[in-house]
Amino acid sequence: MSSCAVILAGGQASRMGGGDKGRLMLGGRSLIDRVIERISPQVGAIVLSANGDLTRFDDLGLPVVADSIPDHAGPLAGILAGMDWASEHGHDWLITVAADTPFFPMDMVERLSGYDNPVVLAATPDPEFGMRRQPTFGRWHVEQRHDLRSALNMGVRKIRQWAEAQDEVLVVFDNADFFNINTPEDLAWAEQHLA
Repeated sequence: MSSCAVILAGGQASRMGGGDKGRLMLGGRSLIDRVIERISPQVGAIVLSANGDLTRFDDLGLPVVADSIPDHAGPLAGILAGMDWASEHGHDWLITVAADTPFFPMDMVERLSGYDNPVVLAATPDPEFGMRRQPTFGRWHVEQRHDLRSALNMGVRKIRQWAEAQDEVLVVFDNADFFNINTPEDLAWAEQHLA
């Protein structure tokens, strides 16, 4: 059962002043380069999910897919685009990672692959809620794409809402594994963490 990964890079980065967050520099390298380096050994192929002028990612040497659902429908639309690409290229499973989260574990795919459920999401401990989903980090069976497309066309936008209906399983990781960079302060923290 082969798997590929989609790097979700379609966000609008409003809290960083716009642009591609994955292009932000951390320790002399872009976030997206760090994400590619981490996910490459874990999967058989990688595709990038983005919107707008897709040629701006030509330098990465990866296939790039745009949302098939209009009006910036969020990460679920990027997951669907990745599922469609994975299906077309003979992959049974899609792994999702975010372009703005450079510290996810090197054994993440292995740990997510221990279940046959159609949706397996990473989660982290949360003192208030017990567990917090990391919804852009997961393993998705590509056969679910038809259900996902229907849900998106009916207005579903929250990953949690759709995943819960798919008999999801949560796999617990450490909090620091999924630190995502949304603000200049986050980037400063990441620089310190890297050091």
